[in-house]
Amino acid sequence: MADNTYLAVFLGNRNNPRAQAFFALPEDQRKAKEREGIAAWGAWMEKHKDVIVHGGGPLGKTKKISPNGIEDISNDLGGFVVVRAASHEAAAKLFENHPHFSVFPGERVEVMPIMPIPGGG
Repeated sequence: MADNTYLAVFLGNRNNPRAQAFFALPEDQRKAKEREGIAAWGAWMEKHKDVIVHGGGPLGKTKKISPNGIEDISNDLGGFVVVRAASHEAAAKLFENHPHFSVFPGERVEVMPIMPIPGGG
């Protein structure tokens, strides 16, 4: 990837109090909140479409592969997007008040530069 390209990962855990409260809502209220969040997320994507390199998406179930074999695990990763920004700080600022945690019960967004492969030319 080129310089100034950043991976943002959306993290959250269903055991955090905000998530527990969200999933404990009556179904009609939870569905309304989900619709609000999806609309807000879409608006965020539209607002930042000029800097989105890859729209990413939600992440599914996880398999861990290690010297011990393959096993099903869970983690806090919920989704990702790739953006371009002038600096790491500028990339991070794109996610201030993001619907992941301003509407949905997500805990945080972590943003990191995508580095060139050493010796990759």
